[in-house]
This record gives sequence, structure tokens and C-alpha cells, in this order.
Amino acid sequence: MKPIVAIVGRPNVGKSTFFNRITRSRNAIVDDSPGVTRDRNCGHATWDDVAFTLVDTGGFLSDDKDDFANEIRFQVLQAIEDADVIILLFDGKAGISPYDRDIVEILRTTEKPVFYAVNKIDGLEQETNLYDFYSLGIEKLYPVSAEHRYGIHDFLDDLILAFPKSDSVQTENMIKLAVVGRPNVGKSSLINRILGEKRLLVSDIPGTTRDAIDSVCNINGKPYLLIDTAGIRRKGKVSKKIEKFSIIKALRSLDRCDVALIVMDTNEGITEQDINIAGYAFERKCGCIMLLNKWDLVEKNSKTAKKFYEQLRIESKFLSFAPAITISALTGLRVPRIFTYVDEVYNQYASRITTGQLNRIMELAVKKNEPSLFRGKRLKFYYAAQVTAKPPTFVCFVNYPDAVHFSYKRYLINQIRERAGLDKTPIRLLFRLRTGRIEFDKKKR
Repeated sequence: MKPIVAIVGRPNVGKSTFFNRITRSRNAIVDDSPGVTRDRNCGHATWDDVAFTLVDTGGFLSDDKDDFANEIRFQVLQAIEDADVIILLFDGKAGISPYDRDIVEILRTTEKPVFYAVNKIDGLEQETNLYDFYSLGIEKLYPVSAEHRYGIHDFLDDLILAFPKSDSVQTENMIKLAVVGRPNVGKSSLINRILGEKRLLVSDIPGTTRDAIDSVCNINGKPYLLIDTAGIRRKGKVSKKIEKFSIIKALRSLDRCDVALIVMDTNEGITEQDINIAGYAFERKCGCIMLLNKWDLVEKNSKTAKKFYEQLRIESKFLSFAPAITISALTGLRVPRIFTYVDEVYNQYASRITTGQLNRIMELAVKKNEPSLFRGKRLKFYYAAQVTAKPPTFVCFVNYPDAVHFSYKRYLINQIRERAGLDKTPIRLLFRLRTGRIEFDKKKR
């Protein structure tokens, strides 16, 4: 396994900026407002050909002035427990805080390597700001600037030397699952249920999750990457800058996932925003599974589930291929079954069919239902080929690509679904100007 490095510290010392600098990404939300990061955020980093996992944590608070203080404290302690190496980040401009002393005292009880870094030291002339921090009884302090890269190279050189010696396990082929939905529909509760631990903050207050959080789980010997995202509100309901960033990150999570788990609150019914979120997933052409959560709270009769499914299919016709299942993240009802659907959807999402099989399907489809004339001329379909998977993407060469009506395109996609067994995945079908002379209906002449 790759070494795990946790970054801890009080709010607004620059942990997220430091995280982004080391991982060479923008996966952590950065803002001047204290307490922006609440959950642990994992990222992959490499230095001198040594790979490791970096964990950004919520700002440490030892009292309960913040509504989430106790939860954040739990997250920090959990990160320390899970980590191989710990980085305590101080604020070189603000100086020592009582919170800094609290964290140092906690870290004295661990036998794991701890690196103490003083952030916001932008150059040699500012290293005098380190002197006060030696009063904490720390022998080695690293002056760094996450924003300007000062001291980062020397710090990382020493950091990787402290990693435990072990064989790394590559999990590059993990199925990536983005858990999306409106605020407070149970996304974090679902991930916690799957992981079997209190990995993510769970609260009745909408908007608890702000970053897109990655977690790895192993189900029946197969690794999966779970991405928890901020709740996606209607545009008119989004006002705070941080919330806008979170929603952008949630949408970006759909771009990098294989399968989107679209969570809905059945206790509130299927809402317009649920369908909008499903539309975001459809636009990004990832696999989709509809999870009707909080089923334990719904008053049921013999036709309740059928009514929900019918309403869902009527309002989200564009996702007719997406499986739907009623679950309860709270009780665990049918949660294990989710991964049966995930495997089915992913296998189709990543599948390929041969050029011969595809052309036979297209030939039969055109013979069964010929396209309308275009300006008095017949549309001629020459041949087709699959160009990529994830999702299955096909190119069909025709004499007038722009003349293929969207309804006929939908018909051809449905024929591919039915005859190639791709009934649970999105499909892309593109039309290009002909490059050959052989038509489907002349192949056997």
C-alpha cells in the first residue's frame, strides 16, 4: 500500500493550499474563510518517484464554538490513526495559537513520524518567524510557503525518507463511483454504511459536505473508489461563494467517474432538482444508477414501489437505461445489492463489440426501418465502427451526416442496446461523411 500522510492544523493555516501544492491539483477548496475544509480529502502525490496518499483534514478546534468542532476533532484524530506520517502545519504570519499547543500535545502521544512545518514563510528573510514556534518544544521546524513553493523541495526530501518500507499495491483499475444528489439526501450516510465506519461527516444540516471526498473500499475482493460530493442545489438557491465552488467540484466529479450513484430522498418524493442532477450525469455520459434512499421512512403498500419507479421513468425518460433500486443507508436495506448493479453497469459501460457484429446490427436496423428521404435523396449508411469505450462510442459513416433525424438516431441506439446487450449503459452514436463505397444493403450481393 502507498504510505498515507495526514495534514493537520488549526483553521486557515493553509492546509488546503499545501495539499494542492503537493498533489499538483486543485482538489481541495481554498478560501480565506476559516473552516472551509471539514471532511478528510485524499489525493495522490509523487516525489522523487515515491508515490503516497496525502490527506487534507478539517481545521482543528478544541472547543465547540463551531457547530462542527467535535466532528472536525474526530476527523483529525481519525486521520492521525489512519496515517503513516503526520504533518502539523503552523501559520508563520499569525504566530502561535492555543490550538497549536493542543495539537502538539496530542501528537506527543503518537509514535508515528511527525513533521512540523511553518507555512507562509515566503523567503529567507522571514525565517525569523520560526523562533517563537521553538517554544513548543519542537526540535525540527520546516519553513515552507505552500503558495510560493519556498522550502517545499527540502521538506519533501525528508518526508519520503520517513515512509515505512512496504510493497505498494496498485489499484489503478478501480471502478470510480460518484455519489451525487441534492443536499441532505443521505450521500455521506450511504458511503459510511458501505465503508463500515464514520468516514464522512453526517449531519441534518444541508451543505455539510463541501469537498469531493475520495474513499477506497473493497467489496467481494474488488476495489472501488467512492467519491462523495457536495449536495447540488438549484441555481437560485446557491448564494455563498464556497457553495458555488462545491457544486462545480461535484459536477467535475461526474467527469471523472465511471458510474454515478444518483441518490434521492423518497421521503420527500422525486423532485425537479433530482431530475436536473440526473440530467447532469446523462450529459457527461457516465453510467448511472438511481438510488431511492430513506425507503424505511416511506409509508408503503403493495403498489408504492411501483408508483415510484413509474414516476421516475416518466420524469427521466432520457435515463431509461439506468437501473433503479430502493435502499436505506440508515438501516442498510439493499445497500449490498448496489454493487451487483454497479458491476453490471460498468461491464457494459467498458464493453466493446466487434466491427462485424456492429455492422450486422446496423444493417438489420436499416432494413427493418429505412430513414426518411433527405431533399428527395435516400440516406445511405455505409459502415460503422466502435471507436472507444466508457461509454461505448460508435461512428457511422453516411452520405449526409447532418440529415440523420434525432428520432432515427434514437432508433439506431435502441437497436444496438437490444441486439448487443447494452441495456444499462449510455451510448454515443456519431455520424460522419462517408469514406467508402459499400452500403449495408449491398454487402451480400
